[in-house]
Amino acid sequence: MTCRRLPPLLRPFAAAVSVLALLAAPALAKPRARDLGIPFEGTPGPRNAITDVAGVEVGQTTLISGEGKAAVRTGVTVVLPRGKASADPVFAGWYALNGNGEMTGTTWLKEGGFLEGAVLLTNTHSVGTVHDAAIAWHLKHFPKEAEEANFSLPVVAETWDGFLNDINGFHVTPEDVFQAFDTASAEVAEGNAGGGTGMISYGFKGGTGTASRKLDAYTVGVLVQSNHGRRPRLTIAGVPVGREIPDLLPRPGAHADGQGSIIIVVATDAPLLPHQLERLARRAALGVGRSGGAGENSSGDIFLAFSTANPGAAGAAEAAHLTMLSNDHLDPLFAATVDATEEAIVNAMIAAETMTGANGNTVYALPHERLREILKKHDRLHS
Repeated sequence: MTCRRLPPLLRPFAAAVSVLALLAAPALAKPRARDLGIPFEGTPGPRNAITDVAGVEVGQTTLISGEGKAAVRTGVTVVLPRGKASADPVFAGWYALNGNGEMTGTTWLKEGGFLEGAVLLTNTHSVGTVHDAAIAWHLKHFPKEAEEANFSLPVVAETWDGFLNDINGFHVTPEDVFQAFDTASAEVAEGNAGGGTGMISYGFKGGTGTASRKLDAYTVGVLVQSNHGRRPRLTIAGVPVGREIPDLLPRPGAHADGQGSIIIVVATDAPLLPHQLERLARRAALGVGRSGGAGENSSGDIFLAFSTANPGAAGAAEAAHLTMLSNDHLDPLFAATVDATEEAIVNAMIAAETMTGANGNTVYALPHERLREILKKHDRLHS
């Protein structure tokens, strides 16, 4: 569930109205890429989301208020590898295709091999607030583990939303982070949601997207905060869509094409060790490339992969007895990561809606019917 920020005096009333509205009206699900007939490789899990990996939960707080210079179009996304109720670390690895961005905590993750806590995504100038709030939340909910110095180096990643959001207003608060943690569930809102609220992809509205792939024995799930890419390179289902929709560019035009970033979180239940998860994280770059991303100089393309297998490994008294999938059996997981990453990026754009934000800047949504017509012309549309 997301929260749209209002003035403090109105928040209690708005919250009550929001709850009544949810009870009184059926939820209208946003369309996803497959709903439009866009073809993808591989078989998705039941939710086609990162939460198809058992135990993974996602929480988001979405902040949309005001207009003009002080327009707020931002938020925070939290990915909990074992859900809110567990502090058990998971094996993880990370990779930067291009490092014009930030993902905190990766030095220790590389050294120790474990992700200790959640992965949090937000805007560039809110990393510090989110970092501190993540520590505070973990200390409150897992005091015993706090005595062992876990959670002091949280993983927080960012992309820049300053075209649509008053990024220098520091609008994300610790309470917003706590809400994202506390409301985390198996449901994942896409498009203008959470940390992806103010993001732009290929000159269209981007944001939060997710997808998954179900293999014979394992599941791979991907979540993206998509804020990258140049319009002419946008490719969907192998079709050069960006070249065929040269209009609907961000206005008034100050947005630099290709100036942005993408953060990708890959989850799996396959028993992989940290060095194998780093290999898995690298494959996300191929999914970015399929959609047209080129790892531009000004783009922070940073990826993290974790495995929910081998529970209790971090807390073993002495030797931990581990299960590891052999390298010869990794190829299906690599392919699943590429396929799910590509689809998650497209899902973010399909769910996103046209947004006007800071200084009256407007970014248009990818037009669904025009997209369908283009794919049909190229014989790439499922009926």
